[in-house]
Amino acid sequence: MITSIALIVFWFSVGLMFHSYVLYPALLKLFSAGKKENAVCYEETAPGLPPVYVVFAAYNEERVMQEKLESIYNTTYPADKLHVVIGSDNSTDRTNEIVSGFNSGAAAKLLVEFEGRNGKAAVLNQLVKMLFEKGVNQQEAVFILTDANVMFTPGAIYQLVKHFKNPDIGLVGANIMNQGARQDGISVQETTYIKGENGVKYLEGLNWGSMMGAFGACYAIKAAYWREIPPNYLMEDFYISMNVLASGKKAISEPTAICREDVSNEVAEEFKRKSRIQAGNFQNLLAYRGLLFRFDAVGFCFFSHKLIRWLGPVFIFAAYLTNVFLLGQGQFYLFTFILQNLLLVSPVIDALLKALGVNLVLLRFASYFYMMNLALVNGFIIFMRGVKSSAWTPTKRNI
Repeated sequence: MITSIALIVFWFSVGLMFHSYVLYPALLKLFSAGKKENAVCYEETAPGLPPVYVVFAAYNEERVMQEKLESIYNTTYPADKLHVVIGSDNSTDRTNEIVSGFNSGAAAKLLVEFEGRNGKAAVLNQLVKMLFEKGVNQQEAVFILTDANVMFTPGAIYQLVKHFKNPDIGLVGANIMNQGARQDGISVQETTYIKGENGVKYLEGLNWGSMMGAFGACYAIKAAYWREIPPNYLMEDFYISMNVLASGKKAISEPTAICREDVSNEVAEEFKRKSRIQAGNFQNLLAYRGLLFRFDAVGFCFFSHKLIRWLGPVFIFAAYLTNVFLLGQGQFYLFTFILQNLLLVSPVIDALLKALGVNLVLLRFASYFYMMNLALVNGFIIFMRGVKSSAWTPTKRNI
């Protein structure tokens, strides 16, 4: 009896992880055969292009702010329809000085200085509220939400905005391309992960318009579909994306809307960031759990792409524990048990080799996977303790 239960739990756990990381992306690719991208788009030179508001929060971003502003104002989008609104969350460096002194030409620029640390969600809420109070047309305007360290390519804004001629589309995600990868840390692994996520999100949007969460680094949303972010929310990008889907509108990704971001290379920094992300994931699961039971494309994508991965540590532990009860069932389960033990200690082995100046890419992929799943556990603990603030410190990257 125990052996039968162990077999079921073992293969159920392994099967779900295989589905999320291997089978699901393959199914998306299969389903996409013959699918066409949205063709109801604004022409780049059309007089009817909507007004765009690039909105973002910044905290001590003096290292990147000048380049960020240059990347926005050097885009091809008409200057008379481009507005930049920046909320400085009590920055103590030269961030405010750089923004104030930047010449934006014909385009509009507004700096709002906040006292005390408010957190990204609170800053965005207040900035958008201010825009609405100033009379921004919610039916026409487009908000582009981004981060200070993410640089736009010249055509990025137009490529995001062009899709909103289609009334069925409520949100468009950018194609985030990482740069600055190095062999001596985890930036190669993180870049590979982001590249894979870009592909999955694009196919979700192409197949059903059900992209599971835009990258918070850069995405566009019709102002009409903006909803206030709940207090102390850590993953406001996913909350906003899922709200669009819950409202019956489509969320897609645009591969030609390219933005560039330096990638993190330090394990400790990425562990901290992913712990924060996971805490926010459970906030969103609580808010949008009902979408899992719609039994449509959104529910399928939510379950396959997100829920399984968020619960990954549970399945890893279940597969390991049940493998112990299956050791007497043949050489295969002895092999899987040895393999799991080797994978579990891969972060320790990788750390020891790194201290000796040895960087093995494949070993670090295994180490990265298990370290990030450990971050998911830490994020769940943060969630259970209660999130008291969404204030953040910028992640150290290879700038």
